[in-house]
Amino acid sequence: MKQPKLVPFKNPHSYSDKEMLQRSSEFYETMKQRRTIREFSDEPVPREVIENCIATAGTAPNGANMQPWHFVVVGDKDIKKRIREAAEEEEKIFYSQRAPKEWLDALAPLGTDEHKPFLETAPYLIVIFLKKFEILPGGVQAKNYYTAESVGIATGLLITAVHNAGLVSLTHTPSPMNFLNHILNRPSNEKPFLILVVGHPAKDAKVPEISKKPLKEILEFV
Repeated sequence: MKQPKLVPFKNPHSYSDKEMLQRSSEFYETMKQRRTIREFSDEPVPREVIENCIATAGTAPNGANMQPWHFVVVGDKDIKKRIREAAEEEEKIFYSQRAPKEWLDALAPLGTDEHKPFLETAPYLIVIFLKKFEILPGGVQAKNYYTAESVGIATGLLITAVHNAGLVSLTHTPSPMNFLNHILNRPSNEKPFLILVVGHPAKDAKVPEISKKPLKEILEFV
């Protein structure tokens, strides 16, 4: 086995306990303002902002540094329309046939249904693909490791970066999503993981009145 080349780690930050506490508290205050938005404006977003957010996602820890992700940013109106039509077709079947009653009851407070106008209205759709394996020259397959965990972490960083930039987002996962491979001309070794809708909120956007679990319910020190 080839031994890795190791280089000294240069920590770019060194904070006192007081500084760490302040920074962690301020970041929490920033992130707890994040909300999932379903009503988007068509106001343009600079492409460079999206590039920076995806570059941030690309810093995510991942299995064996295989980086098993691919991001397709869709801004073309015709392609967004095709994605909406295909997604709504799957969602209509989901809401009318596939979803059990308890699932529909859980979704009811969020006000979701098969209609997905945001897929056309928002300036960008970021389609995230998961790569189970790489296709090397000659058609040889090289397996990637911990792909779901790796792409999930990258997606979390992407959502955080989008919020930090002052934009809003929506995670959308119609099922199945293989129509995305066809529309976006992606190879069979890539599996659609999630559509992240990104943009500015509509001026009259509303969100469900919900809350997060308190810290004592999600945290335990042992």
